[in-house]
Amino acid sequence: MSLPESVSSRAEQLRTEIEQHNYRYYVLDQPSVPDSEYDRLFQELQQLETEYPELVSAESPTQRVGKKPDTGFAEVTHEQPMLSLDNAFGEEDMAAFVRRVQERLGLATGEVLDFACEPKLDGLAVSLMYEQGRLVRAATRGDGYTGEDITLNVRTLKSVPLRLMGEGWPERLEVRGEIYMPRAGFERLNEQARAADEKTFVNPRNAAAGSLRQLDPGITAKRPLEFCCYSTGVVEGGELPQTHAARLQQLNAWGLKINAEMRVVQGLEGCREYFNALGQKRDQLAYDIDGIVFKVDRLDLQERLGYVSRAPRWAIAHKFPAQEEITQLKAVEFQVGRTGAITPVARLEPVFVGGVTVSNATLHNMDEIARLGVKAGDHVIVRRAGDVIPQIVQVIEDRRSGDETEVQIPEHCPVCGSDVERTRLVKRGKGREQVSEGAIYRCVGRLFCRAQLTQALIHFVSRKAMDIDGLGEKSIELLVERELVKSPADLYRLQVTDFLTLEGFAQLSSENLYNAIAASRQVELARFIYALGIPEVGDGTARSLAAKLGSLQRLREAQPLLLTWLPDIGLEVAHEIHNFMQDEHNRQVIDDLLAQGIEFKGEADIAPELQGSISLDMLIQRLDIPGVAKTGAQALAKYFSTLEPLLAADESVLVEVPKLSKKARDGVMSCLRQPEWVATARALEAQLLAFGLHWSCEPEAPAAASQQPLQGQTWVLTGTLEQMTRDQAKERLLALGAKVSGSVSSKTHTVVAGPGAGSKLAKAEQLGVPVLDEAAFLVRLAELESA
Repeated sequence: MSLPESVSSRAEQLRTEIEQHNYRYYVLDQPSVPDSEYDRLFQELQQLETEYPELVSAESPTQRVGKKPDTGFAEVTHEQPMLSLDNAFGEEDMAAFVRRVQERLGLATGEVLDFACEPKLDGLAVSLMYEQGRLVRAATRGDGYTGEDITLNVRTLKSVPLRLMGEGWPERLEVRGEIYMPRAGFERLNEQARAADEKTFVNPRNAAAGSLRQLDPGITAKRPLEFCCYSTGVVEGGELPQTHAARLQQLNAWGLKINAEMRVVQGLEGCREYFNALGQKRDQLAYDIDGIVFKVDRLDLQERLGYVSRAPRWAIAHKFPAQEEITQLKAVEFQVGRTGAITPVARLEPVFVGGVTVSNATLHNMDEIARLGVKAGDHVIVRRAGDVIPQIVQVIEDRRSGDETEVQIPEHCPVCGSDVERTRLVKRGKGREQVSEGAIYRCVGRLFCRAQLTQALIHFVSRKAMDIDGLGEKSIELLVERELVKSPADLYRLQVTDFLTLEGFAQLSSENLYNAIAASRQVELARFIYALGIPEVGDGTARSLAAKLGSLQRLREAQPLLLTWLPDIGLEVAHEIHNFMQDEHNRQVIDDLLAQGIEFKGEADIAPELQGSISLDMLIQRLDIPGVAKTGAQALAKYFSTLEPLLAADESVLVEVPKLSKKARDGVMSCLRQPEWVATARALEAQLLAFGLHWSCEPEAPAAASQQPLQGQTWVLTGTLEQMTRDQAKERLLALGAKVSGSVSSKTHTVVAGPGAGSKLAKAEQLGVPVLDEAAFLVRLAELESA
């Protein structure tokens, strides 16, 4: 059969395109397409060469792994090639792999093989050469035959031992593995890049590759890289175990990291179960994986199976559904949120990615659009990982036709027509304010804007807020659309007959909703504070404000500097709270709610530990006087004893203050010359007196029983709880005085782990943090709550 011209032309086109992608990935470290796109091109070329063997040539990408690396590093020739793996994209491919292995080994039907399985880390493959137990060379995989010498860079990784532990290692031992960047480290790295107005990395793999190819090892040392070994290469002058899994365990004993998820399973069914289990756990891992690697466990069987030109016959990578895909950005629309923030949303040509069809993606804000350089009409790479909102991570500029259009922020709100203004960022410090433009644009229409009103009401009635059961988003949208509700207080003016007009409501359900709204008039102060939707105030901060201040009125009056003495309240959050409470519109909303009979459970005095707790030197420090730190504040407090003599002081008096530097005296005098600063100082002291925090206020004697049993302890909940929801568990822990965190650290007191617990459980075990399962947790709760 003659070779059709169209087939020959397509094969040449595929070779050119694949080589170009290889160049960008291996040489420039600037991948232009996601793995799924590269895999499709490679598969298509493989299929053509299978059907038309005469197409195969030594120059074909199917006959080698990738292009030779850049010349910035010395070349290293691998003594044993670092070959790639064939891919399985579905269960049929996996079943075919197992069947081929059994046939080549001549196994009887039903005879079961052991397979070593481990996650396919999304990083950079490297080779580490140890001689007499010491690291002498590290190299990249490169094209599989020739890599780059990156020894100096790899030596900076703490997960790579410079000398092997124990004894009995071969005279020469080549360890192969993956250098990767955990997700948390990747996010921190990009945050730092954005803060420095530098280019960010597309994904953790790209970041790892770029970090390893730095000519300055000092830069690599600052990057959050880790190494995990997955096989060996050259082994001379010694013996290693004769199964893959046992060999990795031996490497681990010598100080090399292996993946904690590695398992040995039996047969195809064992492989399927492992693949499905890791697929469910994938998003909980601390690092990116794009599939599972399955290897015949026995090394003697691996030798019998051998290799094809670019891959071993005894191993395969079973890929997960792609988390990155290419599609076209058709248009950018703008949505209005609860706080009026105008958020750009990408409308995409629908594409299947991460297991679902995606047609929308977040663009965050206009600064993100500028960073990406995205235009309407662009072809883009979309990423979706688990339940994370799809996002655009890269523009493919090579596919631009010239018809793409710039994205412009609207001058008027797309919902209500009000003006759109750019927010300002105020950086405060040492008595100064530095104002810059923020990344967010906001509609100024407030509750006049139907979108803001709708989102504010949805938040107001939510479970962690007023917890009004039966009032869903659709019902709220109808109430707003029919102008039955124009503010949160209007909910308490509704009658049963109003609900009967809504779709899905009958007499009983209308009465139930009416009663649920009425019952919400009696509410915990913390829930009400959270329901107000104060910027930067989540449910945890709301609980702290309620517990420490004790009343809504104190919160409404509290000055920013006073709020900063409360736990976990920084100056910027304090100003957000103060500005919200002083805004005339917000004051009217709160007054209207109180007029509708809202009453708070458990209002109280200032928390006992805060009463009389603020000394004069603490007040002086908080007033942020240039040149006056803790020592200077203590010197001023000791000399003046009260605030007024300090405010009346002049240079001649300040000179008499012991241990007060000239710089501090100059700072005090500069503040005393500012009437606004003096007024702020007096007002802050007056509020400390009014609230009972002032040093002259007599603190209550602490009652022995007032100390909550988990006070000062940080707990973490992970996995799925079966006897209660995570939120219910959190409520009970908070009631006992615990702080409930979303991450595990050395300061974590206890982790509660249910089924499906992933990276948090692993970190707890690594740090030696106590872990309770749900049964033990329930017993502990019962003991504490009954004490």
